[in-house]
Amino acid sequence: MSFILLPLFLALLLTLTTSSPLPTIRTKRSISSGPAITSNFPDPGVIQVGNTWYAFSTSNGQFNIPYATSTDFVTWTLGTEDALPAVGAWSDGQAVWAPDVVQLQNGIFVLYYTAGSANGSTHCIGAATSKNPEGPYTAISNYITCDASQGGAIDPAGFQDSDGSQYVVYKIDGNSIGHGGNCNNGVAPIVPTPIMLQQVSPSDGYTTIGSAIQLLDRSEADGPLIEAPSLVKAADGTYLLFFSSNCYAGSQYDTSWAYSDAVTGPWTKAQGADGAPLLVTGDDNGALYSPGGLTVATDGVHVVFHADQGTTADVRQMWTGTITVTGNDVTIF
Repeated sequence: MSFILLPLFLALLLTLTTSSPLPTIRTKRSISSGPAITSNFPDPGVIQVGNTWYAFSTSNGQFNIPYATSTDFVTWTLGTEDALPAVGAWSDGQAVWAPDVVQLQNGIFVLYYTAGSANGSTHCIGAATSKNPEGPYTAISNYITCDASQGGAIDPAGFQDSDGSQYVVYKIDGNSIGHGGNCNNGVAPIVPTPIMLQQVSPSDGYTTIGSAIQLLDRSEADGPLIEAPSLVKAADGTYLLFFSSNCYAGSQYDTSWAYSDAVTGPWTKAQGADGAPLLVTGDDNGALYSPGGLTVATDGVHVVFHADQGTTADVRQMWTGTITVTGNDVTIF
């Protein structure tokens, strides 16, 4: 190269390097141990009872609510029975999704689930009870909530506060009545998909107390929706609300969180400075694709979530992890 062309080359090189910065290298979850359950086990919920862990998933076509057990949170054994043999009379029995199980102070276990309404027009949230964590659960006859005019209600998760108050958080499924595009909510006018908090009786876990209140809603950064809430109280008293955003059927689906000093809010979504989002496609040395549906156990440490096998949502495998909370920052391992 001549000395005449060298300055031009250096100027061009400087322009390219300054206008095309290197991609950020994520280190939130960099070591992969692979999925804990390799078969289809989406939207997992989890509870520990004694020395045994119980995980529950969306219907797999054979069972309304499949479940699995583990004594070490590493090796899981799939159950051979349906945790929920029959849904409530309010439901058509279709689209049984996103279960979550809590144990009340009286020892009774309550399973929350989503299912289609009897007329098939929307999704509602129901509950079922059992004396055993693995079931079988007996469904109550009526739903907890439907929010039909706003698109239905899905993705319930139970939460017991330190004062004994019992709650259910859930998503209003606004994108189900959207106007097309990404997850049916990418075309204006965009429909709200808020996360709601409903107080329930601590004695049965499903009788509602007062009206539900809104905790969060989607923003432009969340794409067409937020969903799959999971609520926990950290050791320092901070409330953490985990949720997924963007469309589950794609690489942008992720997991993030919000924080608050009170269970009713106001809530602040974690930002990049806090380390958000928590999980994205490409984490685990590239092993994770479309990670979402995260549930935090009541210990505030152990978590389960799903990620796609390959690059489609046909098989969503269950992964496990642990989190640490420092101030408003959450790190997953």
